[in-house]
Amino acid sequence: MNLPPPAMVIVGGGHVGGRAAQALREGGWTGPIVRIGAEAHPPYERPPLSKGLLAGQQTAADCALRPPAVEAAEGIQALEAWAEGLDLARREVLVVGGPQRVRRRIRFAGLLLATGGHPRRLDVPGADAAGLLSLRTLDDATALAQRLRAPRPAGAGPLRLVVVGGGFIGLEVAATARALGAEVTLLEGAPRLLGRSLPAAMADQVAALHRRHGVDLRLGCPPLAFARQPDGRTRVTLPEGEALLADAVVVGIGITPATELAQQAGLTLGPGGGIQVDAQLQTSAPGIYAAGDVAEFPSPLSGALIRQETWLNADTQARVAAANLLGQGLRYEQPAGFWSDQYGHQVQVAGEPALGVRTVRRLLRGADPLADPLGAQIDFHLNAAGQLVGASGFGPVADLAKEFKLARLLVERRRQPPPEALADPTLKLKSLA
Repeated sequence: MNLPPPAMVIVGGGHVGGRAAQALREGGWTGPIVRIGAEAHPPYERPPLSKGLLAGQQTAADCALRPPAVEAAEGIQALEAWAEGLDLARREVLVVGGPQRVRRRIRFAGLLLATGGHPRRLDVPGADAAGLLSLRTLDDATALAQRLRAPRPAGAGPLRLVVVGGGFIGLEVAATARALGAEVTLLEGAPRLLGRSLPAAMADQVAALHRRHGVDLRLGCPPLAFARQPDGRTRVTLPEGEALLADAVVVGIGITPATELAQQAGLTLGPGGGIQVDAQLQTSAPGIYAAGDVAEFPSPLSGALIRQETWLNADTQARVAAANLLGQGLRYEQPAGFWSDQYGHQVQVAGEPALGVRTVRRLLRGADPLADPLGAQIDFHLNAAGQLVGASGFGPVADLAKEFKLARLLVERRRQPPPEALADPTLKLKSLA
């Protein structure tokens, strides 16, 4: 019996899966490529989900990574299915899909696990029965957009939204909802926002920005219980007996890496719960790679194992993994980086600010922290040797975006500039690069 040739198989239909398939074709692979994903949508980018798509300024088609016709023309086979097992000895993926839940085996020449993650669930009474919303997929964003933009009954007043989680997803949903006229209460159980992402001083400025725009921001205030009311609203019980009535509740408290397939195959997991990979993004099994939200990889700056849930990480790791599936042996050396747009302001981070032992602040365009604490600024984070290990920026997009590109470049090039030069807004950052 003539078997079909082994394929490059990608488990995951999101950003990483789509970009890796593209990179395999661009890298010269002419054999079969099979991309397995549970969603019916073609690969799409996630940043618009909490902003442009939610606000009605973008459509699902606008979020697509590439037009589906382009992928089809390249001979990339997209299976709407689940990968339920790996046979490493036979180098096969066990797949189930279709209305009849047909099972099949797909032989692989190389395998990329881009399984992403599952939204974390709240472990409080009533959370499973209260109709809480999450924002992870395109379908999630579409459902939430319909709730936020639906006409309100006469005399009902604005929609009352409760957002649980003070990370970037929760904050972006809050900002978009405020722009649509909703009343927003944001609950964060920690004493400050963005505890894993941003230095404390800058996180305080983000909090001030949201309060300036009318968000009822409650820090150190986790929800204790939820209860669906007869009129369809949700009662949210808070500490000290206070309760809120919400027309909708969105939970954005991060994700849990989707490692079920990796665990079944006996692949090594990292201490943070992701699939552990080396600097070339290879797992503990030769020829099997992992990338994106699920991968736990050595930090290019510290060597410690980290996991990143960002657009930049997804896009760059997809390309490196594809190159290494083709035998190129590339190392993943892109420092972390992400951004978030809220109320015409932007937050940007490059590298790993937590590695710094000294912070130098650069005020942009004459920003005065006393007169306007929301003006543009960049904090540079240096290690004990004076090397830049991170930069974090905040301010109006028009003032910050161009300058922060240069700050990111300094971090990527591992520069050791004089601190006084970093702090001097009259000295161009380009001269330090």
